[in-house]
Amino acid sequence: MSEAAPIAPPALRRGRWRRTRKVAAISAVAGLIAAGGFSAWVVSLGPLPLEVSRKVSTTIVDRNGKLLRAYAMADGRWRLPVDAKTAVDPGYLKLLLAYEDRRFWSHGGVDPLALGRAALQFGSRGHIVSGGSTITMQLARLMEPRRERSISAKLRQMVRAVQIERQLSKDEILDLYLALAPFGGNLEGIRAASIAYFGKEPKRLSLAEAALLVALPQSPERRRLDRYPEAAHAARDRVLARMVEDGVVSKDDAAQATGAAVPRLRKPMPILAPHSADAAMATVKDTPLIKLTLDSALQKTLEALARDRAVAQGPNISVAIIAVDNESGDVLARVGSSDYFDERRAGQVDMTRAVRSPGSTLKPFIYGLAFEDGFVHPESLIDDRPIRFGSYAPENFDMTFQGTVPVRKALQLSLNVPAIALLDRVGASRLSSRLKQAGGNLVLPKDEAPGLAMGLGGVGVTLQDLAQLYAGLARLGSARPLREVMLAQEKDNSEREPLRLMDQAAAWQVGNVLLGTPPPENGVHNKIAFKTGTSYGYRDAWSVGFDGRVTIGVWVGRPDGAPVPGLVGRTAAAPILFDAFARTGKIPAALPRAPKGALIAGNAKLPLPLRRFRPVGELICTGSDQMPRIQFPLNGSRIDVDRTSGGQAAPMPVKVAGGVLPLTVMLNGTSVGEIDSRRQRLVDPPGPGFARLTVIDATGAADTVVIRVQ
Repeated sequence: MSEAAPIAPPALRRGRWRRTRKVAAISAVAGLIAAGGFSAWVVSLGPLPLEVSRKVSTTIVDRNGKLLRAYAMADGRWRLPVDAKTAVDPGYLKLLLAYEDRRFWSHGGVDPLALGRAALQFGSRGHIVSGGSTITMQLARLMEPRRERSISAKLRQMVRAVQIERQLSKDEILDLYLALAPFGGNLEGIRAASIAYFGKEPKRLSLAEAALLVALPQSPERRRLDRYPEAAHAARDRVLARMVEDGVVSKDDAAQATGAAVPRLRKPMPILAPHSADAAMATVKDTPLIKLTLDSALQKTLEALARDRAVAQGPNISVAIIAVDNESGDVLARVGSSDYFDERRAGQVDMTRAVRSPGSTLKPFIYGLAFEDGFVHPESLIDDRPIRFGSYAPENFDMTFQGTVPVRKALQLSLNVPAIALLDRVGASRLSSRLKQAGGNLVLPKDEAPGLAMGLGGVGVTLQDLAQLYAGLARLGSARPLREVMLAQEKDNSEREPLRLMDQAAAWQVGNVLLGTPPPENGVHNKIAFKTGTSYGYRDAWSVGFDGRVTIGVWVGRPDGAPVPGLVGRTAAAPILFDAFARTGKIPAALPRAPKGALIAGNAKLPLPLRRFRPVGELICTGSDQMPRIQFPLNGSRIDVDRTSGGQAAPMPVKVAGGVLPLTVMLNGTSVGEIDSRRQRLVDPPGPGFARLTVIDATGAADTVVIRVQ
């Protein structure tokens, strides 16, 4: 029988109890102090530096979101924004999370199981097999980079990781990590690394590429591909071996990936549309992502075209090209020079925005206003013979004259004398103001008024303004301002009020004439309406054309304005224009059909005054009474048209005095009949708005009024 344990005296038991309480109290106080100190330390860390960490390189993208150009950050680092869901290969993400953080989607920033596993592996093998840091902890380290590797530093990462998880979603954490992860040198983030090492976005990566990108951030400087490719190769293979061991990758796939070589040189960052990107950077401030209306595929092919053709043209010559969507006015491609980095060709000067002499490229608008005024028709006859306007005597490019030709042929052959004769009738100031109204800013010499010489290039204009004006012809007389930067708060360009260039019938007639212009040897007939131009002294060669979808403008010359003997628009610029249309990859679209009211007839079927154009000086008149004068309606008057119960407008009377019979009435450039023997006629008024009413007599003399119909 065992002896019973001695019972401690009451005094001894009370002493033990007091000591236990004392130890507990001291422990509690120590715990409170430690907790308070830890809390104070956490508070001292301050808020998460999210704003600084979210700073990225400014990127310029095209209309479909494809990268055109990126600009390095102020400190020289490349850090591109990334969306893991849409812009990163799922295979890479699977590999990354399997290697770095298996429970990323479930833990709260710190993974105790991963920390325990890492400690056991280190204890059993004597070296680090896998790290215990989660993606969130690594992000915390990247947000606040520190060199020391200590327990306090690791504890700081753990605290920050918990804070990050509370403030950001898992998708945001992954995106931020993929933007900040180091890949050697000044490369940060998966996109910058993939572009620099593989020359492509990380949306589609091979297994070898994905494994390499998983391995590099662990020791980015010691595994830099441009310095230590062997170390990078070995690190990639270790990633693949672990993935095979964990059952993430099959042995066959890993063996094939292991045999792939690693890149040894960095590729340059893409620089597409550099002039457009520079202009966007100058106008849009503090925006990390700028979206342009450009199409990267078309931009790339036209840049190559300009580069090749400039080399073929000779030294110091550059080529500029702009492509515009007719309907919206969006710039689809802008090639400011043949080579942005070629100093001999002043490559950084954007020649699409440079003011140059347009040569004959303004002639279609002279003819368009003449068609609109109703004193000439494409099938009218016009004289191409020596003529003098005061002290100005225009001559043709080849110094010869064609005699009497149809107006259509005069424009297609770009004859100078007929164009100046029509401009004399239209009025140089009116042409200038109409083009300005449609967005074409003409630059005249200082203190000089618009004159007849502007019809042959005696004025300055930019290639982009010419493209806007020609797109207005393609749109049947209504131009749209060009748009290149797509701002979030900006209305779609198609919703803006179009700019008036000329009447629909006149614009259609111009396009129909230009469609028949003989193309260069590499061009197709009757598919593209185009015009060429050559400035005085062979300094600028131009060609601008359009189909039913796109307008393209081409300029060739020396940016410094020096002459280039033999530089002619038809041989230097027109072939590039037709090549540009061919490289759009689309069959030329048909031009719009003839609008209602357009007069389509041969010369013999035209009203007598329209069969032949006579310059102002040849108008037959022996006295002021013989000139036709519109007595009603008066110029500038407002006509309130009576309408029936069905909404049909009552005819509007037109009364004329003077002139030689027969007298033809033209409404908005379209013949509406002849004046009767009582010198009046009832005319069906057009819809509400401004209308141009012209009366032409048998000698070609005319009078015009502009009225407003309501």
